[in-house]
Amino acid sequence: MSTGAWIAVAAVVVALAVGGWRLATDGRFRGTHVVRRGAGAPDSASREAPREASTGESDVVPPGAALVTAVGGSLGERATLLQFSSAFCAPCRATRRVLDDVSGLVDGVVHVEVDAEQHLDATRALGILRTPTTIVLDRTGVEVTRATGAPTKDQVLTALAAAVSHHPDGTTT
Repeated sequence: MSTGAWIAVAAVVVALAVGGWRLATDGRFRGTHVVRRGAGAPDSASREAPREASTGESDVVPPGAALVTAVGGSLGERATLLQFSSAFCAPCRATRRVLDDVSGLVDGVVHVEVDAEQHLDATRALGILRTPTTIVLDRTGVEVTRATGAPTKDQVLTALAAAVSHHPDGTTT
């Protein structure tokens, strides 16, 4: 075989490996993401649920909850599906349909979509590297898990089960 043929075979193998990796990881919910500290960005302590100060006022607001409020939305009674999208993203449209469907099926769950380009500070602070990214927030606005890529309905429902049982003190029911 010639050198060109070997290069073509190597390119096909690399393309198949990358495609297989993307197929295996897209839309999968994996843990939480450490919120970056930076100018105007909340520190990692803000990932915690709001705590009542001795004055009775909340002194810590999770960044996800702050963003939901900033875009005019409100947190769900049980959980919030926070979706980061961009204008020309085809998987974002599919993700929107799935998340709307799930929020219609599960009581107390709301879907809030954020244009990543219009909210660059929040996008950077929350470590959003690509769209679509879906962050599942518990009822207090604390991030429970996230997925990059377009998740399936079953993946979202499974992630919601974890979010609904999540408590601010780190325990689960």
